[in-house]
Amino acid sequence: MAQHDVEITISQTGQVRVHVKGVKGKGCLEYTKWLAGVVGRVKDEQLTSEYYEPETKSRIDLKQDLNIEE
Repeated sequence: MAQHDVEITISQTGQVRVHVKGVKGKGCLEYTKWLAGVVGRVKDEQLTSEYYEPETKSRIDLKQDLNIEE
């Protein structure tokens, strides 16, 4: 199975930049859709050359665990 990497950069002003690597075709949009739900509204989106490559069948399981102490 191919390895997928998600690079997340948070600037000092709180702007979040996400770069999904290793996902061919529209599969990367599953990552970005999930991450947008976590970090907030999408301001800008730039598709890489991998987006336009033929998709490979893969299953993406994303989960989020929040440990909030009160």
